[in-house]
Amino acid sequence: MQRRNVRRRKVKAREVVMIAVMSAITVLGNLLSFPIIPIQAGTGMVIISGIAFGPVVGAIIGMLSRFIVNFFTGQGVWTIWQMCCWALLGAMSGIVFSKVDVDAPRSRDFKVLVGPVTAVLVMEVIAYISYLIWPNGESTFLGWRLYVFGLVGLIIGAIIQRKRMPADDITLGVFTFFVVFILYGGIMNIGTMFMSTMSAADLSIDALLALYVTGAPFDLWHAFRASVFVFIFGNSILRKLERVKIKYGFYRVRQA
Repeated sequence: MQRRNVRRRKVKAREVVMIAVMSAITVLGNLLSFPIIPIQAGTGMVIISGIAFGPVVGAIIGMLSRFIVNFFTGQGVWTIWQMCCWALLGAMSGIVFSKVDVDAPRSRDFKVLVGPVTAVLVMEVIAYISYLIWPNGESTFLGWRLYVFGLVGLIIGAIIQRKRMPADDITLGVFTFFVVFILYGGIMNIGTMFMSTMSAADLSIDALLALYVTGAPFDLWHAFRASVFVFIFGNSILRKLERVKIKYGFYRVRQA
């Protein structure tokens, strides 16, 4: 289904209602996902929303949902960082899966994943080799290299994979894991440095590198929980949303 550019026409009330409903579901899912439970429904729903409704609506749902969530979990300077991260996840998902065929979400094509996954894994191997050759005083490989080299791998993978990405459970799960860990985790570690310093003089590369080391386990756990949710529930939710879009004509191009 083709998506309509929402900026070129008057937004309908039913579309606003749908954004509100998806935001409410995302908020509820996030609040019910306690840290010890191996799922993260909030982050997962943002990614699913981007896939279903496109990058613009996905970003809106991500920002709005995170803003509302923090009324329950606590507002602060971190809110804007979290809003931007969820918005980026929604937008990125909408862009990557812009040509997805949701009507056949279970049609797996593992060849499609080979390029992007290999690119990320190869870059992580290069990251480890760079750590062995140039440790730069670091005591562990878990740190900034995982994020930086992983991001390069994602970009290379996106260039390699020019076909449309299938929306099967494995593809969705793998995509969710990489994008949450690299993008969400990488940005939030930078945000943590700015939020934890008392003055500009306290900002330093060493402080940021330390945050990447201490934040890696949390980011891996967050990415794993979100990918588990999308892997289990992503297909069924996308199919239901596709039926809703067809029934009510959401974001569809008018025929001349």
